[in-house]
Amino acid sequence: MGEKKKYLKGQLLLDSGQLGGSFFQRTVVLICKHDTEGAFGLVLNRTVGKTVGEMIIADLPDVLKSSPLYLGGPVQPGALSYLHTDTFIPEADVLPNVSLGHSLDELIEIGESFSTAKRVRLFAGYAGWSPGQLENEMRAKAWVTFPATLDLVFETPPEQLWRKVLQFKGGWRNRLLAQLPEDLSWN
Repeated sequence: MGEKKKYLKGQLLLDSGQLGGSFFQRTVVLICKHDTEGAFGLVLNRTVGKTVGEMIIADLPDVLKSSPLYLGGPVQPGALSYLHTDTFIPEADVLPNVSLGHSLDELIEIGESFSTAKRVRLFAGYAGWSPGQLENEMRAKAWVTFPATLDLVFETPPEQLWRKVLQFKGGWRNRLLAQLPEDLSWN
């Protein structure tokens, strides 16, 4: 019997402690697409340090302009992606009621719509893996996985996300990893 492929769409990938010194040190990546052609994800816990309005020259609604801009990954930092949720999104393609978008026109439509349940996160760049690359990194135990939730994606403060998810995951190794200082020389 052949081995069934395990795709990670809808999962969070967390640095397992092996990615020190790389772009992905202490990151939490939401895998938005994963299939035989590779994987696409967005780093949830790195902000650019500026608002969308300061970084993107477009006629966006004020609610979007005042939002923080996240650094989605090291690939194509000029590429715009966004995650959005609302009460009900029947065509959700990442998680139930969470969709990925890249169209500026659709983003403006989302920003202009009224809904108290609407959440949007905008990203510059993305994390990408060629066919088999993410699977190799998983075999090397570079990443820890955890199921994504709306709360983790949209509500948890980015600076707390990596530690919080490791603590949720449990196990002595994850709890220990969550407590380590970023620079072990501080210990």
